[in-house]
Amino acid sequence: MLFNSVEFIFMFLPLSFLGYFVLSRWSALGAKAFLVGASLFFYAYWNVKYLPLILISIIFNYAIVQAMWVRPKQAKAWLVCGIIANVALLGYFKYADFFLSNFNALFSTSVNLLHLALPLAISFFTLQQLTFLLDSYAKIETEKKPQAGFSNFLDYTLFVTFFPQLIAGPIVHHQEMMPQFAKDGNKRISLDNIASGIFIFAIGLFKKVVIADSLAKIATMGFDTSKVLSALEGWMTSLAYTFQLYFDFSGYTDMAIGAALLFNIRLPQNFNSPYKATSMVEYWQRWHMTLSRFIFDYLYVSVARMFSQITFHTSMLAIFIAFLIAGLWHGASWMFVFFGFLHGLGVVVNHYWSKKVRKKYKLKPLPVWLGWFITFNYVNITEVFFRAKDWGDALKVLKAMFCMSGFKNYFFSGELDHTSKLFIGTAAVLALVITFCFKNSCQVLESFKPSLWRLGWTYATISFIGYYVLVYVNRVSEFIYFNF
Repeated sequence: MLFNSVEFIFMFLPLSFLGYFVLSRWSALGAKAFLVGASLFFYAYWNVKYLPLILISIIFNYAIVQAMWVRPKQAKAWLVCGIIANVALLGYFKYADFFLSNFNALFSTSVNLLHLALPLAISFFTLQQLTFLLDSYAKIETEKKPQAGFSNFLDYTLFVTFFPQLIAGPIVHHQEMMPQFAKDGNKRISLDNIASGIFIFAIGLFKKVVIADSLAKIATMGFDTSKVLSALEGWMTSLAYTFQLYFDFSGYTDMAIGAALLFNIRLPQNFNSPYKATSMVEYWQRWHMTLSRFIFDYLYVSVARMFSQITFHTSMLAIFIAFLIAGLWHGASWMFVFFGFLHGLGVVVNHYWSKKVRKKYKLKPLPVWLGWFITFNYVNITEVFFRAKDWGDALKVLKAMFCMSGFKNYFFSGELDHTSKLFIGTAAVLALVITFCFKNSCQVLESFKPSLWRLGWTYATISFIGYYVLVYVNRVSEFIYFNF
């Protein structure tokens, strides 16, 4: 079930909302159990055969944390066991064929591939539970004594499965979400939160359906259909995907934040106008912020501790390795590893420039416009590798962008009719204007003042887009990050 589907917007979400708050009047425990059941139904709607997988993962990780609390002297051993098991689960389903195919290529063998389907959201619910294990261990190291546990099982299950953030984040910490469910005030319907939630949900829905899905047509034709691109087509292809990725994923995040607000739960911000960044360091402070938090708070720290001495150079190496791992986390492909390599390189060069080169030669900071120009174009080029299916597709687009593949006199071989071109062109202009000329959705939400008029306008917008999806599109497209 997708956030941008009619079934979710007009059936699942309202019924889940009503069921949760009706039960909250009599039993907080019953309301939580209902929400867990609804979330598991939401997950199983895609493929019920993967439901046991997430349940086993939840039970296992909860048991590991309980063992850590009861036997704090063995907490580290239990932590290592938990990390290995989670990484092994993710590795088996997501990377088994990748490693086998590379093994075959390297040693000229013919080991049969497993051809496993990637379970939905496995990257996200595994990552979220790893943070829970690591946070629990850090707390146990502070307490240094046996205790009953970090959370009850129902709360922990709700923490993992809460449907707004289950599939693609934001990646949340237990202590920033579960205390919200415990507040008495949050167990009652809040008209302000309903208005705010529907408002930002509508923004996200508009981003996805009108902008991202329209730009996807250009990106698909450039990367997947056209065999040769002109310089104009190359830049149109790369920019279309760069903005598609942003509006698709930030649109999902807006809808997740909006849906959670209906239940009086505030999820963390995940995007803060990343394409306005003036350096690669700033970019990762603004893009997929909860993943960036994991990269630096957990991956970077873990890698850095492997060195006998922490110096500037070893910390830069740790950052670089962390980004390689983060790149591979996105998918079982060398394209994602190279994407991580490029972003790690960009962040490291950024640090060397600002902390070494400028300081040594007493240079002034780059002009803001130049810092933005370099950063945005670097990100745009790296996204080519993120989107391309293989090196050939990536080189096709890059060669076109830098005038190395000749020119053509038509736009994508005339595959789009006039109406489609007009619609896509409008979406492209909207993407540029919204990205660079307006506040982002979270900034807009901060200044949003609920009113009956705004609520009515937002509901009308959702109804219109839902009608568009149902009648004109005839299909509902998945979000890009569902593939990771």
